[in-house]
Amino acid sequence: MPVKRKKELTANVAVIGVGLDTYWGQFDGLLDELKGKLDYFVEKVAKHGVKVKNFGIVDNAQVAYKVLPEIKAMDPDLLFVDMVTYATSATFGVIIKELNIPVVLVALQPLAAMDYPNARTYVQLCNDDFCSVPEFTGVAVRMGKKAPDVIIGMLKDDAQADAEIAEYCDIAKVCRSLKTARIGHMGHVLEAMLDMHTDPTAVTASFGAHVVQCEPDFIMKHYKEVSDSEIEAKKKEILEFFDTPNPVSDPLTTKVTEKDLNVAAKAAIALEKFIEEKKLDGFAYYYEAEAGSPMRELVTNFIVGNSLLTSAGFPMCGEYDIKTCIAMMIMDRLGMGGSFAEFHPIDFQKGSVLVGHDGPHHLNIAEGRPVLRSLLKYHGKPGTGAGVEFRIKDGPITMLSIGVKADGKFKFIVAEGESLNGPIPPTGNTNTHGYFKPDVRTFLKRWVAEGPTHHFALGVGHKASTIKKVADILGIECAIVPNN
Repeated sequence: MPVKRKKELTANVAVIGVGLDTYWGQFDGLLDELKGKLDYFVEKVAKHGVKVKNFGIVDNAQVAYKVLPEIKAMDPDLLFVDMVTYATSATFGVIIKELNIPVVLVALQPLAAMDYPNARTYVQLCNDDFCSVPEFTGVAVRMGKKAPDVIIGMLKDDAQADAEIAEYCDIAKVCRSLKTARIGHMGHVLEAMLDMHTDPTAVTASFGAHVVQCEPDFIMKHYKEVSDSEIEAKKKEILEFFDTPNPVSDPLTTKVTEKDLNVAAKAAIALEKFIEEKKLDGFAYYYEAEAGSPMRELVTNFIVGNSLLTSAGFPMCGEYDIKTCIAMMIMDRLGMGGSFAEFHPIDFQKGSVLVGHDGPHHLNIAEGRPVLRSLLKYHGKPGTGAGVEFRIKDGPITMLSIGVKADGKFKFIVAEGESLNGPIPPTGNTNTHGYFKPDVRTFLKRWVAEGPTHHFALGVGHKASTIKKVADILGIECAIVPNN
């Protein structure tokens, strides 16, 4: 049973059509037919869970100047320019110059091919969607902008074009999420992890998100007030998602205890109330507190609650790793899940490498029911409590690490591989066998050569090219590790 998203994903998508006003007096009915094409395209966009607004056909420079402030007032995350017929670039120049959002030119012609023996100029104009695309991309470059991406295909029954429309709607959701996000940051870097340090101002500069500095006492306030009835309800919810098997081989694990389940449930409730109070969209933390204190109990038992929240669309990161919190948010908005992960031992017999972490994880991308185990120790960290264990769904996977370069700028490192069926250690941590081409040794050498952090977001599906588009929109360097 998947965890339901707590907050609806959406984005603001503006659409204009472009044409040439000279045609309207020359060809009766052409304008109405092209308006029909535009309306059909808008209906396609609206199916992808975005708020879409049709600004009509821009057919000369005056209309372009008039519609520009109306588009800006919508606060769009994406502009589709529907190239319904040939249009002069005066319909586009001022718009591309003034908008700092992704712009996609859409050339979807009604006919797969002209009926050449019976061809008419009118029909050609109805299918001249690509004609002015070179003019538009060239003018964009002259305006100091990158050439817009282009979708080319047919208006109907074109699966590839439809998939590209859906992809850009997902990218718009990423843009909306990042620029409006409030990401909590609490505690400090786990001692000596030099790759974890991140400047909150740099986060806002690069992604738009606001970093909310938080205190553990903010969560403790709610932890103290959790009622027994709330704990029982949360425990029931947890057990709907998790199995609780007996230990197998690791002496650090036991069957989940009633105490650990109670604490995990109580901490999860406190986290949810804290997030609501602070209006957060993500959270990255690390805090140790005094041994034996109630605070130590609280801050070391976020794993179960974090996993539930991550699965509900609120990325949560341990070890103070706000960069990977953002990577997880990007993956979640692209429908990939997005678990907190790092590399574990290599399997030289299988040619794979285990990828996983001790939490938090995206339960909706688990293969089968995830497992809860009680851990007598969190290796490398203080505390004890419930740990989450599962492997990622079999099939294609993508990894996204966000690193920081010597100049302080962020860098995306992306790779695609496969999660294939195989045993994982029963240690109360997630793991999956990651297979990467051309072979595990070559891949790992190529990965580390790009300068990643040791954490990354792990998601299902192959979407490196989509993540690269997100990076390009944000003006962030993106390296895709080759697999040949």
